[in-house]
Amino acid sequence: MTSLSGPGLRLTVYVGDSDTWHRRPLSTEIVHRAHAAGLAGASVFRGMEGYGASNHIHTTRMLSLSEDLPVAVVIIDTPERIRAFLPQIDELVTEGLITLDEVEVIRYTGRGADS
Repeated sequence: MTSLSGPGLRLTVYVGDSDTWHRRPLSTEIVHRAHAAGLAGASVFRGMEGYGASNHIHTTRMLSLSEDLPVAVVIIDTPERIRAFLPQIDELVTEGLITLDEVEVIRYTGRGADS
């Protein structure tokens, strides 16, 4: 397990739920690549409603049910490791938004870490 505390960098990739990479969900591909790169962790969050550069609103409301809900993939690690991973994100994301935010990691432990 990667040790992580203090200054970090949060990479957030905003894409659509229907975006794919070689017929695999794009969010899944990003998470698997982050894991293979040994990054500290990645999470995928599905939005209920949103819009982006296309200016088309996607929503879960029944009358206008969307097949392309917003998805955010969040990865946090050291600034060096995140920046080294950016070329892979650049390869995968052809439409969407990619942001970086400085964070301070207070605690990073997994299950059974106290054993």
